[in-house]
Amino acid sequence: MPDLVLILIVVLILVVIWRGPKTLPLIGRAFGQGVKEARKEIDGMKDDIAGDKPAVAASVTTVATPPPPPPVQPPPAEPVQPAMPPAQPPAQPPA
Repeated sequence: MPDLVLILIVVLILVVIWRGPKTLPLIGRAFGQGVKEARKEIDGMKDDIAGDKPAVAASVTTVATPPPPPPVQPPPAEPVQPAMPPAQPPAQPPA
């Protein structure tokens, strides 16, 4: 735990040197607003989940699922024709 505190202090000093002492309150304010907004969203989600549980349980009905479709048969394979005709031997001159 003491190591974490030391690291945070070093980071704070580096931020003050890098950004200047006047921007430190702005950074803290932005961080605080982010945390506040995140907490609001979490509380809102908890309320939604708590409010939806009875409604979801009442609206669930069993539905018969249709049978799966039959497997698709591939078309029959056609014989492959060569792209080029076979090579013919060169004509031999008459002797």
